Amino acid sequence: MSQHQGDEMDYAADDYEMAEVDDDMYFRGRVMGDSESDDDDEYDHLDNKIPDTSAADARKGKDIQGIPWERLSISREKYRLTRLEQYKNYENIPHSGEGSEKECKVTKKGGAYYEFWRNTRSVKSTILHFQLRNLVWSTSKHDVYLMSHFSIIHWSSLSCKKTEVLNVSGHVAPCEKHPGSLLEGFTQTQVSTLAVRDRLLIAGGFQGELICKYLDRPGVCFCSRTTYDDNAITNAVEIYDSPSGATHFMASNNDCGVRDFDMERFHLSKHFSFPWPVN
Repeated sequence: MSQHQGDEMDYAADDYEMAEVDDDMYFRGRVMGDSESDDDDEYDHLDNKIPDTSAADARKGKDIQGIPWERLSISREKYRLTRLEQYKNYENIPHSGEGSEKECKVTKKGGAYYEFWRNTRSVKSTILHFQLRNLVWSTSKHDVYLMSHFSIIHWSSLSCKKTEVLNVSGHVAPCEKHPGSLLEGFTQTQVSTLAVRDRLLIAGGFQGELICKYLDRPGVCFCSRTTYDDNAITNAVEIYDSPSGATHFMASNNDCGVRDFDMERFHLSKHFSFPWPVN
């Protein structure tokens, strides 16, 4: 974070400007291999100097995000007020926010829903576009899976250690044979969404890729390209138990298709088509 007040105040405006970026241009640039934003480099020097923030630190008054407000020319309260005044949320349907507010029930205040435990600066997720979903998954109170550049990382809040689960920067190919699986695999997959559940990890890509891996087995077990459509981005993946008790996963893509796979045989069991992409 810059120590100049003008730059600090710009953050709220920058958040809104990000929403107005042309999506096609943004995705095209990222997929073609544009470098990450220089913002990370700009603030890395500050992050590296700030240790983790523990619950004990927070009780003593330390900011839970580790932001050194005492060294900045703007207070947390003033920055928060400015953000609330200037920030305009992104919406595809104009005025949908006001409409949804009318349907929301008022939350009862006073209950302890959670307690802060730790904030770490050593684990950074990489999200290429503000509309990408589910690139951070928590499978328990202590286990988090996230994308960091071309790596899917497991972070344990108990041991405070991170472990690389899958690296998709190079060539990834299945080590098992299943009907419909692409034995040649993929190279340098841009991951757009994740799902992790019951020791199963599924990554969806910008070009319709699906990569399936069991966390307790070596290698990748299944690779598939759901569509070769020009707009093939995998929007979301969901792992669930079918009424029969079998494990399935469902993938939605920007080709307006939603596909259901049986995990026992990695078989495409259903394909639904819609007049619009399902997110």
